[in-house]
Amino acid sequence: MIAAFAASAVVVLGVLHADDSRPGTVDAWIGAVVDGVRPPPWRQTALVTDFLGEPAGATTLVVAAVTGCLLLRRPRAAVLVVAGTGLTVGTTTLLKPLVGRTINGGYLSYPSGHTAFLTALALVLALLVTGRCGLGRTAGTLLVLAAALVAGAAMGWAQVALGAHYPTDALGGWCTALAVVPATAWLVDRTADARRERRR
Repeated sequence: MIAAFAASAVVVLGVLHADDSRPGTVDAWIGAVVDGVRPPPWRQTALVTDFLGEPAGATTLVVAAVTGCLLLRRPRAAVLVVAGTGLTVGTTTLLKPLVGRTINGGYLSYPSGHTAFLTALALVLALLVTGRCGLGRTAGTLLVLAAALVAGAAMGWAQVALGAHYPTDALGGWCTALAVVPATAWLVDRTADARRERRR
């Protein structure tokens, strides 16, 4: 249900901001609140957070997560780390030219790939923790959503603070991860279960 709602939000926001190159009302209001992240400690924090979504930072995080999954003997989770983050970022890359929203003189901005990536990784890791700790449905759902919210908010803040994205771009990236990761997890489970049945 959450994935379906998130997918709908991605589409609605994409339609509302298609071929746009200016901040909307909500973007301007949030941007004014976030603006002023010029003092060194906050700007450095934003830059470090932004690096986690860059190719070098993202690759480091994925490799570390996959290694951790394999050490814990969770190969299915390792596959989900790669597939979940990869498909999420791939989806944002495909959506950007379709929506056509730009920032800073023509850079495609909707949805935010940085925000989508960090949210997707947080979702996958939270799913792993939920399964490993045997959390119930309610506790597990709360943990997964909390992890997604914290990761998405942190990266979204960094992107807006650095002027790389509008706030609604970050929201679109967050929703993209919420839509893609659960569907990917379902597909990974179905594929793994089918292979296990064939072996039997």
